[in-house]
Parts: sequence; structure tokens; C-alpha cells
Amino acid sequence: MNQWDDRYAAGPLPWDTGAVCMHLRRHVELHGLPSGRVLEIGCGTGTNAVYLASLGVEVVATDVSPRAVERARKRAAEAGVAIEFAVVDYLTEDAPGGPFALIFDRGVWHVFDPAEERERYAARVSRHLCAGGRWLSVSGSTEGPARETGPPRRNLLDIALGIEPHLELIEVARTRFSAEDDGPGQSAAWRILAGKRDVPAQPSTLRG
Repeated sequence: MNQWDDRYAAGPLPWDTGAVCMHLRRHVELHGLPSGRVLEIGCGTGTNAVYLASLGVEVVATDVSPRAVERARKRAAEAGVAIEFAVVDYLTEDAPGGPFALIFDRGVWHVFDPAEERERYAARVSRHLCAGGRWLSVSGSTEGPARETGPPRRNLLDIALGIEPHLELIEVARTRFSAEDDGPGQSAAWRILAGKRDVPAQPSTLRG
């Protein structure tokens, strides 16, 4: 049993609020429905995957926890939507059904402490996106007051070093995880939007 399966067995699950991620909803409102399949990494109990599927989007949803995927399948069945679920460790295993027009994660990229693992995650996202594809991620931020619990904190340098070599950074915005008045949703976050590169990132140059 992995550590995330242990968490789903024991609870509580502060990241699993049962509410659709406001950043995902905002992305759909601003940009419309993706033109192809969507992958959610770290789907938890399936709230966001069910939301997308209910809009008619073809969704693949993965999580490293078999218990989470089992609960997500039950949620999808109760909602009457078709979603392809899989138990996947995204750092080492490919999700089925790619490439994808949109890859989404809420609080997954930031859990990897070694910088090499965050960069590897971004490289895999790039490989699994179709041409013109986008990655939307919500990550814990070093902004905000000190706290003893809550999501891991990453700074702007972590984002640039981990993502830019593999993906084009389109937007990094200071935000919070949710619009709740209190509770874990108040934790400071970054909303990261990146795209599959048409050309590799170019090295810095000195002014001549």
C-alpha cells in the first residue's frame, strides 16, 4: 500500500473538498472546452473529472492511489458519465489514451521535493500533450503567512527551472486554492498555465 493509499484509507483528505476546482472552471469559461481528450493527474475521488465529462469532454483520470480511483469510478457511475480511469504513478508510468489537448492537476506537481522530479514531471507532460496542448496546474506558493500544515510551497524560481525547459510558460498568477472563506482553501497558490513548445527554449544571451 503506498502512502497516498494510506491517506485515503485513514483520512482526513483536506485536498478533496468535493467542489470543482475554481481554476479549472475558470479555464473552461475563458478558453472553452478543449478540442481533444483531457488528462487529469491526481484525480482523487473524481470531482473534477466528472465535471469535465458532464460537459461532454472525453476524460482520462489517473491517481497513484487505488482507493481514490475506486471512489472516483463510483462517483462517475452515480453521475452517469463515462471516464477512463487508471491507477498510474505519473513519474514512471504513462497514462492511457494520449496525446491530450489539456492536462490538469491540482496540487500534484508541487508534491515532488527533488527538483529533478519536478522537471521530469514537466517533461512527461510535454511529451503527452498534443500540438497546441495546454497544462493547467495549481501549486502551493511561498506567498502568504507561515503555516505548519497545508500544501507544499514552491517559489517562482522552482516553476521557471522545472517547467520552462520543457513547456512554454503562458501564465503564472498568484491566487489561492479555492474561494472558501476559511480552511485549507485559503492557502496561497500559483495558477500555472503552460503550453507544448513549438521550438525548444533558447539559452540566455549577454547584451553585446
